[in-house]
Amino acid sequence: MYNDDQNASPVNHVPTVVVLVSMAIAAVELVLQVGENGLAGGPAAVGWRAVAVNDYGFFAQIVTYMLNNDVILWSELHRFVTYPFIHGSFGHVLFGFVLVLAIGKLIAEAFSQVAFLVIFFASTIMGALVFGLIVKDGAPLVGTYPAAYGLIGALTFVLWRKARAEGSNQFRAFTLIGALLAIQAYFGLLYGGGYVWIADFTGFVTGFLLSFVLAPDGGARIHGWLDTIRK
Repeated sequence: MYNDDQNASPVNHVPTVVVLVSMAIAAVELVLQVGENGLAGGPAAVGWRAVAVNDYGFFAQIVTYMLNNDVILWSELHRFVTYPFIHGSFGHVLFGFVLVLAIGKLIAEAFSQVAFLVIFFASTIMGALVFGLIVKDGAPLVGTYPAAYGLIGALTFVLWRKARAEGSNQFRAFTLIGALLAIQAYFGLLYGGGYVWIADFTGFVTGFLLSFVLAPDGGARIHGWLDTIRK
């Protein structure tokens, strides 16, 4: 609708944490693009992306090694939360950036800014963990998509609750994730997407389930569960 307020901003307000996370994703890609295009860093800058993937991407072999040797590689645990800020190309980062910015705004406003951060990083961590448990080997996991799918999971929860309250078809709430996974599978068959979808789908499930407690009425729901257990 038309806004009569002449002083209204032409750009919709985006919660601070969503802006900060989105700008961090964009800033890393900007630095890598500057290096790859020879604008800074000299000849070595062409390899900055490969170095970033090697140093901050998530490798499934890390989980395999820790399980097989019953140890925790503390020096490698940062990869569980750094890989979403590293991407394979500009095209790879673009769609993920848009998803985080757009859907992140909705979730931060519908739930809270803290809830946005919890869903973003919990989906990131769980996506990497399940990816490592299943895949065992192969190319590293990079990109913000498990976190973005986690936010989609939270959005799906909102749509599902709305449909349930209205008595309409609740399965329609899952149309978005179904379409995205179908598109991902299609391009995976064409270009070889590997097993990244495992991390993405895990992120979606994580975001959806966390919404039961992170939604505005999550506290009351938890108390209800506890009362049921006590009985």
